[in-house]
Amino acid sequence: MLTEHAAVIGRQVAEAETALADLRAGRTGRLTIHYFATAGATLVAPALARFRQSTPGVRVDLTMTDPEDPLPEVTRGEADLAIVVRARDAHHEGVHLVHLLDDPYRAVLPKGHRLATRRVLDLADLADEPWVGSERPGPCLDVLLAGCAAAGFSPDVLVESEDYATAQGFVAAGLGVSLIPALGLANRNPGVVVRKVRGPEPVRAIHAAVRETSLGAPALSGMLTALRDATTR
Repeated sequence: MLTEHAAVIGRQVAEAETALADLRAGRTGRLTIHYFATAGATLVAPALARFRQSTPGVRVDLTMTDPEDPLPEVTRGEADLAIVVRARDAHHEGVHLVHLLDDPYRAVLPKGHRLATRRVLDLADLADEPWVGSERPGPCLDVLLAGCAAAGFSPDVLVESEDYATAQGFVAAGLGVSLIPALGLANRNPGVVVRKVRGPEPVRAIHAAVRETSLGAPALSGMLTALRDATTR
């Protein structure tokens, strides 16, 4: 009887050791990722597809966080990784920011607008125009307003939308101009034209935020690699 029980216990110990080794090596486990909408299709979706091919045993839970800022959830351990917009030199205690890409803002004008014939606009060219808001309060709006301030004006926002597709609809109807980041223009309204801006060109820096204590975890490192690959593609 003891021999039979010992054999069962031996098998269970071996299985536990194998499961623990897989967990330590990042072949199994669970990752919780928070992201915002425009980063989803462009970055998170292809990165997740690549990650699942190489690490099918790790479960990934995704949560879209617009309009909340997911960084506090990373610091509290409620998320293993979050896609965030932060300045290049930003620092947050206990959090490591991995820069993924810079997403420049573009001028969005109604078709037939007097500036639509120009390929590149000075941001100050839009100073006297009515504006359609495209950002809710937060880091993205801060980038936009800082760019306008550097160009010497504050935008006269007549319509607030806080949604890129909706903002394009208002612009197409001739209610104003807008600044929308390039990632937010994947589905372009046929009634608008998009132009680069300069002097300055507002740019939002997109990062992956992880806890400093989690750096080096195999599954998390694998996901960061997949996100970097997605940005280069």
